[in-house]
Amino acid sequence: MTKTIVLAVVLLALSLATPVAAQSPPYDVVPDAEPPYYRVRYEASQEEGKLDIAVKYTIWIPQAVETLRGVIVHQHGCGEGSCKSGQTGAYDLHWQALAAEHDCALLSPSYEQPQDADCQRWCDPRKGSDAAFQQSLIDLGKMSGHPELNSVPWALWGHSGGATWAGIMTLLHPDRVAAAWLRSGVPPVVARPDRPSAQIVVLPEQPLAVPIMLNLGTKEGVTVKEGRFAGLWPRVLQFFEPMRERGCLIGIAVDPLTSHECGNQRYLAIPWLDECLRLRLPTDSRETLRPMPKQTAWLAEVEGNEAVPMNEFAGDKLKAVWLPNERVAQSWMRYVKNTQVEDTTPPPAPTNIRIENGVLKWDAEADLESGIRKFIILHQGQQIATVPSNPQNRFGRPLFQGLQYSDTPLQPLIKLQYPIDLSESANAIDYKVVAENTVGLKSN
Repeated sequence: MTKTIVLAVVLLALSLATPVAAQSPPYDVVPDAEPPYYRVRYEASQEEGKLDIAVKYTIWIPQAVETLRGVIVHQHGCGEGSCKSGQTGAYDLHWQALAAEHDCALLSPSYEQPQDADCQRWCDPRKGSDAAFQQSLIDLGKMSGHPELNSVPWALWGHSGGATWAGIMTLLHPDRVAAAWLRSGVPPVVARPDRPSAQIVVLPEQPLAVPIMLNLGTKEGVTVKEGRFAGLWPRVLQFFEPMRERGCLIGIAVDPLTSHECGNQRYLAIPWLDECLRLRLPTDSRETLRPMPKQTAWLAEVEGNEAVPMNEFAGDKLKAVWLPNERVAQSWMRYVKNTQVEDTTPPPAPTNIRIENGVLKWDAEADLESGIRKFIILHQGQQIATVPSNPQNRFGRPLFQGLQYSDTPLQPLIKLQYPIDLSESANAIDYKVVAENTVGLKSN
């Protein structure tokens, strides 16, 4: 049986088990999932202990990778809008650049939560979303021809309820998690009168080997003490302090500009995850995760904005923000001051520039440090357009793909293409496409 036939059989079986027709608005409009994208969907279960909300998992796999070394999970937050935004997470060029750098897949769930439903039904993985997630790795591994998805390490990023999910998953599976970035959410370690359905977690007695970053906006209780999200800062400290006292590799990064929206956090999250994956992922998939080096750590005061090498820190080291090394510490110091993390290198140049049916098309990879703001179209050396014409992002730096509340691209996805006037030229050699990153640097 050929690979094509096998794939078709698997796709048919999965479509029968998880019929797309069962979806309802707003979850019925999703980007196509043709290779290198794959998607599986599970209906809500009525069985005790299983996930009682339908969920889709979409994964992107770098085409040149024979054997994956890990999977990066980009988990949206609570509410219908955030859940819907998860449908585009795997299509984010910037997050794909991080995944490709480490031979990892990029996976984005989309829980089909009704607007008024309690998101604890999925953001507590003990209520069935842990099992559904791990089943998706098995099924997506079969669909993509990468069965190792079921055994490779995870790097977890989560926003709001997604951060709660990522944090609890880290506590449940510390040997599987390479690193965890928790934006605007933490596992519940004390009972909350406002969320009686939330089950508290038991913290480990021994320090975890997993590097963790707790990221929140200053308006979530740090400097703004009232409002819907003001209670987050005390909960962050309730999680951070006992974890750090146990010797856990955990830090805090306060965004000085935002509330609950993600803002510019990706410009620290991606370099932080890049460093953690570089140091922790084994070269051989049969090996275990490597420990983070201890001698390179930098420390900072919890509400400070200056970090120093660990041996120069004068305070209590087990009460300090932990940062893995100088590279991350320098970016952290810029981020907590004004979120303007530096990038001094130009983005990769677009490739495979071609004309198809009157449309100029190209392939591109995002700048790992700062993503892509726009593409500049040149005809015989003269600029004729930019794509998009006016990059927008009400949550932070303007981005080529835009940005939703939970740090995912806008729908419909912007394509790498531009319609041209064939009367001027139908020869691709007359055109050049230049990538510009979010700090204004251009490709060659």
